[in-house]
Amino acid sequence: MNIFYEEDGSFKVGSIMTDNTTSLQVESIQGKRSKIKAANGLLRFTQPALGEFMAQAEAVAADIDVEFLWESSPAEEFSFDALATEYFGHTPTPVEAAGTLIRLHTSPMHFYKKGKGHYKAAPPEALKSALASAEKKRLQAELQARYTEQLCASTLPPEFVDKLQHLLYKPDRNTLEVKALEAACEATHMSAAHLLHHCGAIPSTSAYHLNRFLLENFPRGTGFPEVSVEPHPELPLAKVNAFSIDDASTTEIDDAFSVDQLPNGNWRIGVHIAAPALGILPGSDVDAIAAQRLSTVYMPGDKITMLPENVVQAFTLCADKICPALSMYMEVDAATLAVLGTESRLERLHIAANLRHDTLEPLFNEDTLRDCKLDYPYASELTLLWNLAQKLEAGRGKADNNMQQVDYNFHVHDDVVTISNRLRGSPIDKVVSELMIFVNSNWGKLLADHDVAGIYRTQNNGKVKMSTVAAPHQGLGVAHYMWSSSPLRRYIDLVNQRQIIQLLANAEPIYGKNDTQLFTILRDFDAAYTTYNDFQRQMERYWCLRWLQQEKSKLEALSPTLSRSAGEGANEPAGGLLISAMVIRENLVRLSGIPLVGRISSLPELAPNTMVELEINKIDLLDLDFNARFVSANTPEVVVEAAA
Repeated sequence: MNIFYEEDGSFKVGSIMTDNTTSLQVESIQGKRSKIKAANGLLRFTQPALGEFMAQAEAVAADIDVEFLWESSPAEEFSFDALATEYFGHTPTPVEAAGTLIRLHTSPMHFYKKGKGHYKAAPPEALKSALASAEKKRLQAELQARYTEQLCASTLPPEFVDKLQHLLYKPDRNTLEVKALEAACEATHMSAAHLLHHCGAIPSTSAYHLNRFLLENFPRGTGFPEVSVEPHPELPLAKVNAFSIDDASTTEIDDAFSVDQLPNGNWRIGVHIAAPALGILPGSDVDAIAAQRLSTVYMPGDKITMLPENVVQAFTLCADKICPALSMYMEVDAATLAVLGTESRLERLHIAANLRHDTLEPLFNEDTLRDCKLDYPYASELTLLWNLAQKLEAGRGKADNNMQQVDYNFHVHDDVVTISNRLRGSPIDKVVSELMIFVNSNWGKLLADHDVAGIYRTQNNGKVKMSTVAAPHQGLGVAHYMWSSSPLRRYIDLVNQRQIIQLLANAEPIYGKNDTQLFTILRDFDAAYTTYNDFQRQMERYWCLRWLQQEKSKLEALSPTLSRSAGEGANEPAGGLLISAMVIRENLVRLSGIPLVGRISSLPELAPNTMVELEINKIDLLDLDFNARFVSANTPEVVVEAAA
């Protein structure tokens, strides 16, 4: 005698060896013996043969019309053999009964299992809903398969066009598009970004990185609502002609300088800071914008300003304008250039000129200063400020401390990048930086001496942090230091300027000691400023790679035997570009002429500062990486270190 039984959710057959009433010992077709519960047996049979039974039963199940079977079933619970009798119109054979059971078991939408061999027909509405859901899943599976097939064939499905940002930056793994993309990535062994780029979905690799940053930090866009500037009180007009020194692309001009000789022969040096705090009142619409953005975001070739353009224009120290300013005047001894005293005041002043780095530096530099070439506008004023800056730097104990660092400037026009550099500590840099350090240090001391709250920038044991407690900045060599000289570009500076203005007006400070709002501003600014700086470094790395790509393209244009680059492609073929680099440590190098660091796997063990020659191969503008082959090495030498 043979038995058809259920075990672990599946149907099996075997020969009964021993019947112990409550249990059976059976032998499978393969000869394996096992003990089963008698209650698990569903039917016993002698025909057909044991080896043919399951195949015949499954064939019967396949022929059964499940819809007709469902219509034939009673509303109440039933056994499989009873339904088989109803369906076939006669007492079913063992094969027919088993086939009916298999069909019931494999149709969970039509029949609910109620026990071994017992089922209940699904209600009509429930069945309709289940069938609709199954059909939907079938269509979705077909759609997903089509997406995957198109992606593998380097074709972007039309349905992906308006979902690209989320596919690239915030993929939802529950969506068909992401499931299809992941399947295609697995099949092609490519990342999602590279596969979509291969499909033409990322026409601009620079925009790929920018859009990620914008989605995470400016989800509502970078535009501004319409806002107006609050009128500020009438201020006395200073009898000075001030001039600023800025990069050519600077529109938020925060600082300017003036030089006048006093009747006693000493010099009066003015440092003038734009005063947006006069028109941006706490809690105003403009203040809410500034408090949300917290800083201007910089990147090569572009920026995202902290303040709306009309607010910037109302306070920027633009040439041929009379602008409100927070000024610090210092009396400087004509002979020794010692600072004899300072005075801070709110005033209006005339901005006579905006001097720009690109046109000023060829005229005002160490060579022209050494040769006393003073045949350019503001030459005498700039020379005096240069001498004063050196005096101030020496007073901090930092003379010549930064001469071996390099600053890099990026100029991007029509997707062509130019990278230039100059030694930090040039006369232009030193004049601006030393006078800014001076006013930020003195205004920090002013607030601390009057017990007025402010946000300071401190350094202790090499660690720089923001704090509401005045403390030394060891790196700068000053006892107090706060950011207050860039109020158009940093919210911290704007907040500190409010406190300084209130103090000068003998008014109640905007922010009191231990003001929770001040701590919130500090925390939020610190987080945002770190994020913005990380993004700026990322985009500088991107444009360094683009510069390498440009150099490869130039080389390929001169040598037709080299494979041509793919324009702005994410992955470049080998191009044979040779470039020098300096070993930092192990296989880490810094390329010459640009601020780009990378690891070279083929680099042999070399001492730090060894100059090597590399052949640039693949450039990946999506992963922001490059591959290079070690070519040769030179003897270690003293080289100029790039600025961190």
